[in-house]
Amino acid sequence: MRRLSRIAVAGLASATLAVTASACGSSSTSSSSSSSSDSAGKGLALAYDVGGKGDQSFNDAATAGMDKADTEFGYKSTAVEPQDGESDADKAQRLEQLAKQGYNPVIGVGYAYAPAVKEVSAKFPKVTFGVIDDEQVQADNVADLVFTEEQGSYLAGVTAALTTKTNVVGFIGGVDVPLIHKFEAGFKQGVEDTKKGVTVKSQYLTETAQEGGFSSPDKGESAAEGQIDAKADVVYAAAGLSGQGVIKAAAAHKIWAIGVDSDQYKQDALAKYKDSILTSALKDVAGAVYNLAKSVKDGKPETGVVRADLASGGVGLADSNPVFKDNATLQAALAKAEAGIKDGSIKVKTS
Repeated sequence: MRRLSRIAVAGLASATLAVTASACGSSSTSSSSSSSSDSAGKGLALAYDVGGKGDQSFNDAATAGMDKADTEFGYKSTAVEPQDGESDADKAQRLEQLAKQGYNPVIGVGYAYAPAVKEVSAKFPKVTFGVIDDEQVQADNVADLVFTEEQGSYLAGVTAALTTKTNVVGFIGGVDVPLIHKFEAGFKQGVEDTKKGVTVKSQYLTETAQEGGFSSPDKGESAAEGQIDAKADVVYAAAGLSGQGVIKAAAAHKIWAIGVDSDQYKQDALAKYKDSILTSALKDVAGAVYNLAKSVKDGKPETGVVRADLASGGVGLADSNPVFKDNATLQAALAKAEAGIKDGSIKVKTS
């Protein structure tokens, strides 16, 4: 069970299953029979975003939510990996196949699934669809599962500002898109509001997801090396699987990395680097997936925009690293910042 700071602990407790790599390939839990006759109680289906299972971040958080639903409801859910260079039509075909097989809900893990969810949900009005990180799809059977990433990133910025000794910190975004701009904007604002004179160096790995911005640890490592050469001693990455390269570079140079989406200090695949992971800016993707599955099981499917924020516990910071948790000055500053965001006295920018 992952340990979370008192920041946003209430809502994040809904997804406390540790992420485990239970399988590989196109199905992450069990059989995905094509027969719809046994669809009752079959469970949910995840269509992974780029990077797939094992990213120790975004996709793995969704997997944790699916695993929790399977455990509690006796489901036999499935998860399908993305393919390189696939089109919206490929995504739509994948979602359609999952719906035909009897899975409900069917969730596209990532904003790139929005066009496919819009198309396929119209063909299967009795199936609930979810799309994570997009709120443009308006349909009676679609849940837009979104987060105030800028709020958690603001807290990461406070942390970076109070931790840096060189007064240079870095932000690395996977892809130059509005979603990741929210992470950057919140982080920069948190730094600037906390300590004057700290420089934030920002870099995006690619212009499009197809170029590998969310799935290339080597790109993340190279970008982090460049920022470290420019004196950054705290680097925050919102880059999916590419963030593993950022963490690797931070460990090699004995500086701090701030993880994203999942509590990366606790990820087995990153264990050899964990002493360099100061904290992680969490967003409760696991909870969003689980809650949507539960709503369908209860016969009251979530639909419309379902937004998770700091006040609801949908975003926050992990405190697994004792260096972070035991820093009283930092924790006091974070508590003050959290209170300001919740009462509206701190309005966090999204771009």
